[in-house]
Amino acid sequence: MMRFAPALAFARASTTARHGGAQMALRMMSAAAPGPKPASPEFSSGPCKKRPGYDVAALDSRTQGRSHRSKIGKERLALAIDESKRLLGVPDDYLLGIVPASDTGAYEMAMWNMLGARNIDICHWESFGKGWFGDAISHLKLRDSVEVNEITADYGEIPDLSKINPDNDVCFTFNGTTSGARVPEGCDFISDDRTGLTLCDATSACFAMDMPWDKLDVTTYSWQKVLGGEGAHGVLVLSPRAVERLESYVPENRPLPKIFRMTKKGKVDTAIFKGSTINTPSMLAVEDYIDALQWTDSVGGVPALIKMSQDNLGVIEKFVNENAWIDFLAKDPSIRSSTSVCLTMDLDAAQIKKFVALLEKEDVAYDIGGYRDAPPSIRIWCGSTVEKKDVEALMPWLKWAYEEVKA
Repeated sequence: MMRFAPALAFARASTTARHGGAQMALRMMSAAAPGPKPASPEFSSGPCKKRPGYDVAALDSRTQGRSHRSKIGKERLALAIDESKRLLGVPDDYLLGIVPASDTGAYEMAMWNMLGARNIDICHWESFGKGWFGDAISHLKLRDSVEVNEITADYGEIPDLSKINPDNDVCFTFNGTTSGARVPEGCDFISDDRTGLTLCDATSACFAMDMPWDKLDVTTYSWQKVLGGEGAHGVLVLSPRAVERLESYVPENRPLPKIFRMTKKGKVDTAIFKGSTINTPSMLAVEDYIDALQWTDSVGGVPALIKMSQDNLGVIEKFVNENAWIDFLAKDPSIRSSTSVCLTMDLDAAQIKKFVALLEKEDVAYDIGGYRDAPPSIRIWCGSTVEKKDVEALMPWLKWAYEEVKA
């Protein structure tokens, strides 16, 4: 089917493979078009763009229609776990498991099982971290039994992390997906001599940022982010200190739904971390994840993925430096996210909405509106599955859309 943009200048045809089938797309430009459009306009911050060359038809289909408890099902789940640990450099004595309900499910599993043993510092500077604080005080009602300290900052900034007490448990997001602000490299704000646990939501950081595992006791992520996987599944990584907490602390009068239960008879259920999932996973989504892990290995592992994301950010940094009407929500480069890149413009909220709609109508960029709770802004996903050439192609179109809205 042919789609015509206003005042046609020229057309470019491209063949793409999506959902296992080849589809011919004839993409048009308007007379004022600044240049070629991105070959892939998927800049959503979740679910995120598939890896370059992805083809669903190439996935291993042996587990389709098979039980996740079957021999092949367990083998593939175990492979996903083992390869995740290897590629991420997770220490051998840490546990990694696939759990229900995406990163949210993984993080709340940890909160419901572990928090309440000691005082807590909750650091947040965007919507998801604020949600964990809400869980702690409104749903777990932890202030009835321990101190819950709120350490916070506005969107685009991070709080004074030196306020963290090493004797307290600490909850924080590694990378603020909705604010574009991340913790400083190395996480030096976390004490090596801490007695509390660190609970880190790393959903938009794992595979695109260096994870200092010695600083992290509980780490969660979803493969729908940096690896462009499917939604609904989370990953939970536990240090030996986190395991000790699970086996020594049982919260009083706190019911745990089945999908949150990680212990049996006072011991961690290690089967979860070997491929025996708590509930039924999508084996198709697991195969999709394995495909992404294999791609990661083929391009040079996590260091290569980190560079890809940083290179994408570099393209936008150059563009921002050259255009006064656009800026980063996170002004400080040392805390600027390379994955969820959030940008403010010399436009009001209604104009930004029009700006976003224009780019989507032109099939240039999909799903780049800022998060609903964030200041008026746009958010461009620059994770490792997004190709640098597409970010480069997008930049002139940002200026085009801005001028169209301001006219």
